[in-house]
Amino acid sequence: MSAASVERHHGDRPLIAEANRLLERLPGYRVEIIGGLILVSPPPDAPHADALTSLTVPFLTAGLHGAETRVLQGIGLWLPTGTEDYAIPDLAVVDGDYRDRLVENVCYDPVCFRLVLEVTSSNWKADLQTKVAAYANANAPVYVVVDRKHQRLHVLTDPEGNTYAAHRVHAPGELVALPDSLGAKVTLDVAEILDAGQAKRTP
Repeated sequence: MSAASVERHHGDRPLIAEANRLLERLPGYRVEIIGGLILVSPPPDAPHADALTSLTVPFLTAGLHGAETRVLQGIGLWLPTGTEDYAIPDLAVVDGDYRDRLVENVCYDPVCFRLVLEVTSSNWKADLQTKVAAYANANAPVYVVVDRKHQRLHVLTDPEGNTYAAHRVHAPGELVALPDSLGAKVTLDVAEILDAGQAKRTP
């Protein structure tokens, strides 16, 4: 996303204009606006990418990347929490017609998101706190967090206001079945995903 790729002039949107300037100056960084504040995340490391690829496989195997749903990395989600707020989850399952739901600044209406997922990096607190409230307010039905720092996988469902009514934490050794609302049966192997995300594997 660059200033050249946005859908309209952002002179009346100072935060978005500044976010796009940051993107041009900091290639590889992720820039989001949550709660009226610009959140800048450093480029992810290789194990982050490895975990993300490992996570993508079960969704693709379940047939979620077709006409009805798409599995996408780095798609912008327009947030209802502020006039310029948006987030960019690492991975999302969205309705197949998401292209018809463009809002602005290459971000899409949250109504087309079935799942959002984050793999934690150095700013892990944002994924476990700030984004919980943001995604709940956007009514994202399922939020999954791969917590590499604490070696846990979080599954949050049933958004209510700025939180989720159900928050389950899973440890290595567990197989986690995601809600059927995704449109297919998806099971995640917690140990496999966390192992892929480790900075240095033990022999």
